[in-house]
Amino acid sequence: MRGFPEQQKMERNFGTKLTGWFFIVTALMLWLGWMLMPARIGTFFQVADFSTIYENLLFWIWMYRIHLFGMIFAVISLSALAALVADTPSRILVWPGTAVASSGMLVSAVATAFYYHFGAWGAIDMNGQSAETVAAFVDSLRLSTEHVTCLVRFGRLFSGLGLLILALAILKWRLFPKWSGIWAALVGLSAMALTMGLPDDLALYVPVFHLTAAWFGVSGIVSLHSGIRLDQ
Repeated sequence: MRGFPEQQKMERNFGTKLTGWFFIVTALMLWLGWMLMPARIGTFFQVADFSTIYENLLFWIWMYRIHLFGMIFAVISLSALAALVADTPSRILVWPGTAVASSGMLVSAVATAFYYHFGAWGAIDMNGQSAETVAAFVDSLRLSTEHVTCLVRFGRLFSGLGLLILALAILKWRLFPKWSGIWAALVGLSAMALTMGLPDDLALYVPVFHLTAAWFGVSGIVSLHSGIRLDQ
């Protein structure tokens, strides 16, 4: 066992197990809501979006809700992790990382709620309307959507920065295995680089989204199976 001291010091208790389940639920909600959503809205609404949403209205609404609540459960998961290390030295990085990442997730949830609201309302209100009327409605949303894309970018930026700070805590105090910290650091850096280095294009961020959800899921499994290191 020499060379792997963190494996001897990982703790498994009610708190680590509950945190693990929070992480897994986060991943499932983020992924299932996104993967099963009948119509995924791009950076801006398109005329064809509303007819697709209306055809699957209730299912689309619930998938969007699940996806949105995945962001809220990300905050719950990170807060639970921060609570676990409240009496350990790692809190000096875990708490700031959790605060910044949670801020980003909440901002992302607000931005997502905009697309959710206008997607559902527009689908109902535009049902049966002429193509010209729908096109005019889409044009009327453009200015508001321009403002919302700022929230989208800030949400990604803060989430990425928070994960990067949290990754430093994982790597220094081995809260999870080393690879988990490297994974979180790469996701955080990628989120920040894509947000600040490229123009608004939600599709470009999709791989980072999947990697983020996967990190939550795998970290949750590790928490359930091996525990979290708390004896720092």
